[in-house]
Amino acid sequence: MQPLPADPTVLHPMPEHPRVVLLKPLVKSPLIEVGDYSYYDDPDDPTAFETRNVLYHYGPERLVIGKYCALGTGTRFIMNGANHRMDGPSTFPFPTMGGSWAEHFDLITGLPGRGDTLVGNDVWFGHGATVMPGVRIGHGAIVAAGAVVTGDVPDYGIVGGNPARLIRTRFDAADVARLLAVAWWDWPVRHVTEHVRTIMSGTVADLEEAAARIGRS
Repeated sequence: MQPLPADPTVLHPMPEHPRVVLLKPLVKSPLIEVGDYSYYDDPDDPTAFETRNVLYHYGPERLVIGKYCALGTGTRFIMNGANHRMDGPSTFPFPTMGGSWAEHFDLITGLPGRGDTLVGNDVWFGHGATVMPGVRIGHGAIVAAGAVVTGDVPDYGIVGGNPARLIRTRFDAADVARLLAVAWWDWPVRHVTEHVRTIMSGTVADLEEAAARIGRS
């Protein structure tokens, strides 16, 4: 009998650990898109992810997180709504305080933004990682605990620090290209289930062999 995959629509995939939630069935904002099986772990209130971990999200920029991503406690995404004017003597947003200051609201509209924040598939965020607006994080990347990501992260890159710097890549360029071609995260979930051990601990060649069984080169 073929093993059954985990259910991507269940909010708490580990009922004995309510601190873990799958994000796809949790998020409601049309500006947030999350792939299957990506999860957030928080001992306090993981269900508050949209309000506590996606900050200053006033739109229209989107947050897109791929499949099979692991988000440690306190992972936060700062969105473009956090931006202030920096071209004058003061950065204080007077018009947001109301009163007669609100007459100058045009001073804080149309501020430059960096666009959507995009996270690839199979990305691991360590405890307390922070991602700044408009960042692109590649497939298979690792963001170290406490890192502040201000720039793009390459596929299978490991970054850490404040601001985050590339520490190393997990594979050489040739193997990264092979892994991207395999794209195991796009396999049918039953095929993923059948090859979990290969995905977690096999070689790139092993993954390619498994991919060939479903017609992926």
